[in-house]
Amino acid sequence: MTNRQLFLQHIGQTSEAPLALEIVKAEGCKLYDVNGAAYIDLIGGISVCNIGHKHPKVVEAIKKQADDYLHIMVYGELVQSPQVQYAKALTKHLPATLNSVFFTASGSEATEGAMKLAKRFTKRTQIISFKNSYHGSTQGALSIMGDEYWRNAFRPLLPNTMQLNYNSFEDLENITTQTACVIAETVQAEAGVLIPKNNWLKALRKKCTETATLLILDEIQCGFGRNGTLWAFEQFDIVPDVLLLGKALGGGMPLGAFVADKKIMDFLSHNPVLGHINTFGGHPVCCAAGLAAFNVLLDEKLIDAVNRKGELFVSLLTKWSDGSKPSRPLEIDKVNACGLMIAVYFKDFETNKKIIDALITEGVFTDWFLFASNCLRIAPPLTISEEEIKLACEKIMSVVAQF
Repeated sequence: MTNRQLFLQHIGQTSEAPLALEIVKAEGCKLYDVNGAAYIDLIGGISVCNIGHKHPKVVEAIKKQADDYLHIMVYGELVQSPQVQYAKALTKHLPATLNSVFFTASGSEATEGAMKLAKRFTKRTQIISFKNSYHGSTQGALSIMGDEYWRNAFRPLLPNTMQLNYNSFEDLENITTQTACVIAETVQAEAGVLIPKNNWLKALRKKCTETATLLILDEIQCGFGRNGTLWAFEQFDIVPDVLLLGKALGGGMPLGAFVADKKIMDFLSHNPVLGHINTFGGHPVCCAAGLAAFNVLLDEKLIDAVNRKGELFVSLLTKWSDGSKPSRPLEIDKVNACGLMIAVYFKDFETNKKIIDALITEGVFTDWFLFASNCLRIAPPLTISEEEIKLACEKIMSVVAQF
């Protein structure tokens, strides 16, 4: 049997029609399949590979840590240098009140830990999130996911949750002294790259402060420079009480974290002791890889070019090569962008899926969004070159012109 056949037979599937590309190598902004075909990667592992695939400094850090030790004990019991050094580096580049890092094995687990922390600290139970939000697929995270289609088959879920409308000032009145926490994506990714408007995030911060509610910002997708600043919340002049991290946090290895003030985080250490634990959270190899990737991101000043590259994508996707605007209404409706998180809007999912499939045959790898299936996802490594952007956009526009 081929690897593809074995994949379909023995690997738990997430859909009835997986892409099933057999990738044998990834480097920089390119993927290579078993037949030798190359693809420009416009997904980057869904905002994971911010510094590109197989960066030599990350590979070197992984090898060095593997020589020292792999897993030795559940998270939190032993002093492990990769965890300590990475937490130190992260908090050095965060506001003073975000000074304590709790490492997990994934972004979903970071969401779960943060919800527990909010309940424990506030002694309240209500959790508020927003429609068309995504914070993970575990039972707790699923309970606050902002779309009933994805939740309904798995009910009953957590009680006392509420989903509000993102960017709605009126809906903020639902936040009360009974609310433990509000969880929001700083920029809504899976909704089609929706940016908070008119100081809405400031109003959300103010309401949470007035009601002593913890504000949890999910930057699992939009952290680490994806939206043009190291942390997306920097653009909106607010600071959350808890920050969720994942994806790019591990430099290509599985890693998540929630970050808070130590005086809040310490509530997980007593009544009960071991209030939150996990076996592989903060795995030493993952932390070593993540720290190396974080240093590359900062040392090579990759964030400085993010907005320029994002603007280049938008300009090329909203004009034909001769400079004219697309004239046919069924082509590109609009392009939403925040740095290098970009959603290209088509009329429906069917059109989008045909374009995605056609792009794969042209050597461009992309995908759609959970809550905006009519949108083509662009979230490449931040290292993508202008030449690669131009080539990818040429191919996208060429395929679009066929529909």
